[in-house]
Parts: sequence; C-alpha cells; structure tokens
Amino acid sequence: MKFSDTYHYTNEHLWVNQSPTGEWLAGITDYAQDLLGDIVFIQPPAVGDVIKNGVACGVVESVKTGSDLHAPMNGVVTEINGALLHAPEGINEKPYSAWIFKFKPLDDTDIGHFLTAVAYAELVNQ
Repeated sequence: MKFSDTYHYTNEHLWVNQSPTGEWLAGITDYAQDLLGDIVFIQPPAVGDVIKNGVACGVVESVKTGSDLHAPMNGVVTEINGALLHAPEGINEKPYSAWIFKFKPLDDTDIGHFLTAVAYAELVNQ
C-alpha cells in the first residue's frame, strides 16, 4: 500500500490535502480502493452542501459493495471532480490524484484528528 507523507488521513480511509487556495481536496486512500475493488459509481456531496466531520456525505460503489464517504472536517463543498462521475475507475488507477470533492473548512486549524501517513499505515496494518 502507498501512503503519501504530504497528505492527512482519516479513520474512515479518506485522504485530505490543503490546496494553495486554502480549500481542501478529499479522496479515498489506496487501501480503501483496494478493499472496494473495481469502483463503478460515485455519488459525491453536491456543491454548496454543508458537511460535518465524520458524517456520511456521499457514496462510493464498487462491483463488490458500497461505502459511505465521511466528511473529514466541518465545511462547505466548493467543487466536485466531474471527471470521476464519468470515469470512477480513475480512483482505482490513481487514488491520490483522484480527488472526489473540494471543500472550504469552517475552521482550517481543526486538523488535530487527522492521522499522519505513519499513523494511518499502523491503522490499516493492525
């Protein structure tokens, strides 16, 4: 499994990364996409949706199963990755490039609950 040292991770297997504009990108980890198998559909949150940390805000479906996307922080969705709506398999191919949605956090200093790459690796290797 690959874990980028420059990203933050959640217990719900999302990665997040702050963009230069202050917005955050969110996607699922390599570990999550591997567990799901071939991804065939995503239902991201809608632009303008208010998301709450830890609460389901979308769905990723594979040939095996479906899984909720849990919001990584409190915030407002500013953009979705439209390319993934038509080619969700991009998540399987490059999980750390295939962001699902961008959001503007309500408090961008509220990152204490995120896991480092080392901590996330420990979580998934238990």
